[in-house]
Amino acid sequence: MDAQKYLAARNKLSSRFLVLCLFAFLNACDQRKELVDQPLYEGPISSLDSISTFISDSGLFVMHIQAPKQHEFELGDIEWLEGVVVEYFDKKGNVTTIFSANYVYYTKKEELYHAKGNVVVRSNETGDELTTEELFWDEAKEEYYTEKFVTIKSDDEVHTGEGLTANQNFTSYQILKPSGTFILEDNPNNTLSGNAPVLVPKITSDSISKESVLLKEDSL
Repeated sequence: MDAQKYLAARNKLSSRFLVLCLFAFLNACDQRKELVDQPLYEGPISSLDSISTFISDSGLFVMHIQAPKQHEFELGDIEWLEGVVVEYFDKKGNVTTIFSANYVYYTKKEELYHAKGNVVVRSNETGDELTTEELFWDEAKEEYYTEKFVTIKSDDEVHTGEGLTANQNFTSYQILKPSGTFILEDNPNNTLSGNAPVLVPKITSDSISKESVLLKEDSL
């Protein structure tokens, strides 16, 4: 093979090699573009069934979380789709408060729990019970709050209104826009269910809080 034929053959191979390189480069660019165009996965990175988790602080249990299903996300957020029950403990290990809801989402960055659907908070210390359809629990501040309609059963009374702030143990609370207070009394005329309680209106004009209710009862 003379020099001219050798150079022609080498140039032909070089051209083919360049074409193959260009094809590979374009193909890689297309694949990278497809990856970039794909939506980021924002779903849970793990799912657990029938969870029962104790959370401790300084060697003492402070919370017990029970739920049929739990989803955990990349940034540390947690979701309970099928309901959750949370028990809070005092330093002696006694359950002070029980919290439950149909759905709860915990945002780790804000340390905030957002509960929806049949939300119930009950204090074992006072027996007071809160029911509402939406409630926030600020873990750092250890307080509950909501702007939704609330009902609080306290001893033989039921307080209603919109908006609420309360401490974590639910021993101190305030209804921001009270709508009424009712006294639970036995109904002697109810023959179907025996002594079923009935609601009797109690006239109040000031804002309802745990402290103000106790003061009013002492002054009656």
